[in-house]
Amino acid sequence: MRSSANVSYEDAARDVQEYTGIKVSAKTQQRLVHRQEFRLPQVKAEVEELSIDGGKVRLRTELGYACVWRDYKAVSLHSHATGAWFYDNQGLTNWVRSVPLSPVITCLGDGHDGIWNIIAAIAPKQQRREILDWYHLKQNLYKVNAAYKRLRLCEVLLWCGDVDAASALFTKSNRKTAQKFCAYLNPLLLL
Repeated sequence: MRSSANVSYEDAARDVQEYTGIKVSAKTQQRLVHRQEFRLPQVKAEVEELSIDGGKVRLRTELGYACVWRDYKAVSLHSHATGAWFYDNQGLTNWVRSVPLSPVITCLGDGHDGIWNIIAAIAPKQQRREILDWYHLKQNLYKVNAAYKRLRLCEVLLWCGDVDAASALFTKSNRKTAQKFCAYLNPLLLL
């Protein structure tokens, strides 16, 4: 099962044969996976923090056809459990809402609307403390077409939590990259 989770079924068949000397075909690997019932972890303790992120998974197609990339979402209930859903944001939301949540939940996201929409579906605004992760915040900041000194000042302001002052550095700019960054910060200004 672990080999099938890490690589394609064909590669898993080769790996199992190499590791054990037993030949188990790719089709059998696939059948074993599809027969398996994967249960979501049970969480008994109160969850105070969670993070959600998305990613892409490559689906193999028949020979001669281009591969296909599809989205998935994953959640980490910090110190409790993790889970991932393929094309099932509602399933992710339902599972998180089924666990005991603290009166205020710290929610970490990358700033993508799809992530914040899922977080909004999990708990009402008064129950959430939303945090934009630093990596994505800096990644988006340094896409702004501005002087390095201004970018560094903005970074310091953001690190200190002064989102209003950081945003003000770019609000009068006509540059598209600056406007896009201000729009990225906009949800934080509402907190």
